[in-house]
Amino acid sequence: MEYLILGFFTGLSLILAIGAQNIFVIEQGLKKQHIFLVCFICSISDLILIFLGIFLFHYFIQYFNSTIELIFNILLIIFLIHFIYSKIKSFNFKVNIKNNFNEISKYDIFLKTLAFTYLNPHVYSDTVFFLGNLSKNFLINQKIYFGIGASIASFLFFFILGYLSKILSYNLSKPKTWNFINLFIILFMGSLAIFISKEIFISLTDML
Repeated sequence: MEYLILGFFTGLSLILAIGAQNIFVIEQGLKKQHIFLVCFICSISDLILIFLGIFLFHYFIQYFNSTIELIFNILLIIFLIHFIYSKIKSFNFKVNIKNNFNEISKYDIFLKTLAFTYLNPHVYSDTVFFLGNLSKNFLINQKIYFGIGASIASFLFFFILGYLSKILSYNLSKPKTWNFINLFIILFMGSLAIFISKEIFISLTDML
């Protein structure tokens, strides 16, 4: 259960970061057109990429030695520092959400949602690399619970964002709302960075 919770909050911290995909989901929700399709594609894509990352690292970790594992942990720290720094920079950032929309066909929405998802490099760094790398030393059942937790966070987030967009869009346009969200992300990711730093310190101590 603890790995399910860890996966949920880790996934939520990653996905809460405002980006083009999230704004696109809000705009489609405001338009009340193809909301389920958009939310489903975003959620199921996250699930696929999350478990792709988890099982890629699960397979390749058998070829890791202590040096390679140390390198991946250092890359995790670099990712976290950059991620936290980007959240600090975005304090008082104002999000602009369009209220005027053109009619878009279901086929066009399907392609546009896929583009916002799979042509976004951050989706691969967040799901495949970060979540896969973070879970690399978990037992297989712990990895599955971790992946399920992260996937649940994705499904809940996108469907809430899509179907409650009219309510959320007003609040999400306020810098104070994003300051609160960013503070949560910074604190949670900061605690992960401390934990991974301890792992790096232990690895370096063992190698010396």
